[in-house]
Amino acid sequence: MTEPGAVPWRVGQGFDVHRFSGDPGRPLVLGGVAVPGAPGLAGHSDADVLAHAVAEALLGAAGLGDLGRHFPAADPTWAGADSMELLARVSSMVEGHGLTLVNADCTVVCERPRLADHTDEMARRLADLLGAPVSVKAKRAEGLGALGRVEGIACLAVVLLAGVA
Repeated sequence: MTEPGAVPWRVGQGFDVHRFSGDPGRPLVLGGVAVPGAPGLAGHSDADVLAHAVAEALLGAAGLGDLGRHFPAADPTWAGADSMELLARVSSMVEGHGLTLVNADCTVVCERPRLADHTDEMARRLADLLGAPVSVKAKRAEGLGALGRVEGIACLAVVLLAGVA
C-alpha cells in the first residue's frame, strides 16, 4: 500500500453547514468577505462555511482528519476564531506533509443572501491566502429543505493537491 502523501495527486472534498445566528450583530463572513446586510451564521468560530469547507477538503486530501480534530469546538482557544487564520494553519500543515494545492473549486448553497456580487472577492481572498487558483460559485437551494427555508448556508469544496511521486 502506498503511504499517504507519497502519491503525485490527491483529491479532497469538504463540506460545512451552519444555521443562521439569532445575534443581529453577528456578521456573515464567507471566504473572509463580510457580506453587508446579511445575518451571520452561528458557530464556535466566525462560522465561515466557505473557509471551513476548503479546510476540510485540504485535510481530507492530505489524510489529516477533519477540522474538529485540529480545532475542537470544545476548546475555548478557538471561540470566535477567524476561519481564514484556521485555513492558513491547515494550509501550512498540508504543505508540511509535502503537498501543494493545485486548485480548489467551491459551491456555496443558500437561498438568501444573493452572493453573486461577492464570489469574485471570496475567490480572490482564498486564492491569495492559499497561493493557488480558487473558484467560488453560489447556488440557490430552490426553496427545498432547510437551506431553501433560509435556515442557514452550506458549502461544498473540492481540492487537488500535488505531492511527491
